[in-house]
Order: sequence, then structure tokens, then C-alpha cells
Amino acid sequence: MRDVAVFQGKLVLDSVKDVLLAPISLGAAIYSLFNREEETGRQFYEVLHTARRFEDWINKYGDADRIPPPGFARKREGESVDIMVERLEELVKRQYERGGLTASAKEAIDRALDSVHARVRGRN
Repeated sequence: MRDVAVFQGKLVLDSVKDVLLAPISLGAAIYSLFNREEETGRQFYEVLHTARRFEDWINKYGDADRIPPPGFARKREGESVDIMVERLEELVKRQYERGGLTASAKEAIDRALDSVHARVRGRN
């Protein structure tokens, strides 16, 4: 019961962080666009670093380490939203360089998304 209570507390802290982070990150991004004294985007990335540090401090899923993860919960290399976005971005860039987005681009994006879904479901 202790771990359940601690986890619920961590979820509340994480939710408060998310509610505060949305307007703060947008404000930092807008400010950094107009601030010519420093490198563009700096304030936004400082907010991201601060949020990451806070998440590390919360360690929301830290109690999960008490037992080994089941097979379906083990992290696989190449699984993240960031990697999926990078792949789709590359695909769109290549299609644009070839003369724009076409029906073949839509099919390629669909194949890429199907591949990601299959990996998530464990059907490599």
C-alpha cells in the first residue's frame, strides 16, 4: 500500500508540473524568438532541462525496479515518440525534395506507422 500511495503522490506532482509546464514552455519559446541577445530557443530548452531534472527527481516509476519487468514491458531499442517523429520527418523531407507530397508519400507514411505499431505490439 505504501508504494501505491507514493505512486499516487508522484502522479499528482507530475500532473502539477505538466499543467505549469504548458504555459511556461510556450512563454519561453515565444520570448526566445524575440530575444536577439541570446541564441534563439535557449529559454525554451532551459525549460526542458529543468522539467527533465524535475522528472528525474520525482522518479515516478522508480518503485517498479523492485521486481524484474515482464517481457512486454522491456524497453526495446528504437522505441520512442522522438524516433517515430524523426522517421516521419525524414520521410516528409525526402518527398518534398522529390517534388511534393504524393499518394506514394501517404503510402510510405502509412507503412512507417504500421511498422511502429507492429514493433510496439512486439511483432518485429
